[in-house]
Amino acid sequence: MAKTISELRADIVGRIDNLADELLAVSHSIHANPELAFAEHHASALLCDTLAEHDLEPTRGAYTLDTAFEASLQTQGDGPTVAILAEYDALPGIGHACGHNLIATAALGATLALQSVQAHLPGHIRLLGTPAEEKGGGKELMARAGAFDGVDAAMMIHPAGVNLTTMPCICVAEVEVIYHGQSAHASAMPHRGVNALDGLLIAYQAISNLRQHIRDQERIHGIITDGGQAPNIVPERAAGDFYVRAVDEKALAALKPRVQACFEAGAKSSGAEVEINWANVDYLDLNTNWPLADCFQRHGESLGRDFLDPAKLGGAGSTDMGNVSHRVPSIHPMLAAAPRNVVIHNPEFEKWAGSETGDAAALDGAKALALTTADFLLNPDLQAESSKAFNVSSGLS
Repeated sequence: MAKTISELRADIVGRIDNLADELLAVSHSIHANPELAFAEHHASALLCDTLAEHDLEPTRGAYTLDTAFEASLQTQGDGPTVAILAEYDALPGIGHACGHNLIATAALGATLALQSVQAHLPGHIRLLGTPAEEKGGGKELMARAGAFDGVDAAMMIHPAGVNLTTMPCICVAEVEVIYHGQSAHASAMPHRGVNALDGLLIAYQAISNLRQHIRDQERIHGIITDGGQAPNIVPERAAGDFYVRAVDEKALAALKPRVQACFEAGAKSSGAEVEINWANVDYLDLNTNWPLADCFQRHGESLGRDFLDPAKLGGAGSTDMGNVSHRVPSIHPMLAAAPRNVVIHNPEFEKWAGSETGDAAALDGAKALALTTADFLLNPDLQAESSKAFNVSSGLS
């Protein structure tokens, strides 16, 4: 017997409420066992085992990545395919200060809720476990291996200190730079040395000067990861990691050679040799699909959440979900898991990601994702609006 959309929505919300204890146990376990990019073995196994316990056997090690996975729901009849994305990597030193345990839990909960009503939905649902968001661009690597082939819409949530329909987002390129010099006694025979650290510091200062002459939304920032071994030894090796950000892919492509020239100048000035290793993946800006985002916001508001205009927030981050959004219609809303004054990538946020406030964000995220997915699968008008908006935005990108 067919169910009304209101009945399906009530079933979805009720299913997540019934699973709340199990879902939050998953969230807390991931939170208590933070793992870095490409090494999320505990989180990936826990999520996959939980799916299997609910008769949804995932493909582990999917799309070339050991800690990626895929689980599929075959609904009734032909229809579009929706991908729900989970992240679960952590940050060095500060664990889940980006709240990826909540992202994974929301995606898991949404999928299990949709499983309970799959007999009433057309099309297909694909849960993708996507490693290495913080470093390495797991979603882009999976996309190159076909993870988003045939997908008509992709979505995930991200925790924050506020509720936002979309994440303010710009592009980023990561680069590692290594200078090679010649060691010598810094007092007895400094003339025999070639100072690799000088090369890096000259480049660092050149980048600081370059910052005066870049656009407002462009950023260059980095750290020195190796500055030598002892004060009385001329450093034969120096290294640093840098991020280069710009508003879109075209602007990023124009800025990267200017930064490269700074690194090369450091080598020429110091006499050291330099390795400049740009990452395999650049993170792109977020091409938000507004028909889908508006649908998500309506469901978020129905759960009692008030959304802030992203334009009033100021600042922007980066995510490899941006790469997905340039392939298929996508959304990346943010749900408050902490007070507004607590920002992500901060040790304080890590505490909130394991709190009752974080728990509520995970459960509300699961509900809003599942409700948005159901609306998309059942509403040809929303599908058409989403596709049209994506085609228009792609033409403008």
